[in-house]
Amino acid sequence: MVKHNNVVPNGHFKKHWQNYVRTWFNQPARKARRRIARQKKAVRIFPRPTSGPLRPVVHCQTLKYNMKLRAGRGFSLEELKAAGISKKLAPTIGIAVDHRRRNRSLEGLQANVQRLKTYKAKLVIFPRRARHSKAGDSTPEELATATQSQGDYMPIEREKLAVDFVKVTDEMKSFKAYNKLRLERMNKRHAGARLKKAAEAEKDEKK
Repeated sequence: MVKHNNVVPNGHFKKHWQNYVRTWFNQPARKARRRIARQKKAVRIFPRPTSGPLRPVVHCQTLKYNMKLRAGRGFSLEELKAAGISKKLAPTIGIAVDHRRRNRSLEGLQANVQRLKTYKAKLVIFPRRARHSKAGDSTPEELATATQSQGDYMPIEREKLAVDFVKVTDEMKSFKAYNKLRLERMNKRHAGARLKKAAEAEKDEKK
């Protein structure tokens, strides 16, 4: 029994918690099912790459992440035109197209155009019907040696910036960063007043 002026015990513990426990006993079977599904899809879409259509290299949004590169939705119409690929032909040869995208920089445009040209050089196009090849289809020799690309095709390579090491000099050691910041902050604060004073002094001299 409770002693002194305290709460009377009234804990509600009989909640049948065993009925509400989340289990993942189906995880190994799901893993196997997904693997079999991937294998079946690879057979179904042969000889196309298993990773899907080619995507452009784009920068992430916002100031925090815009230095990072990632795969975009599709190539812009301007990029396709510069690479000499028709916008209607592109989806049929494994190139994703995004008609909404705009090229904001010349560097991004050139990088994706080069990506398209590299892809086009490696591309092997099978005829729609066997023994009925058309202009643009690959030669029988190329078709015989063609293999299906597994995994990421033309993965995005992020540049690693090189770090330059320098010897620490006595001048660097003696530099007072905090004092320099305070000085420059003061110079900025007094810039207007100093300009005004200099202009008045120049005016007085002319008189």
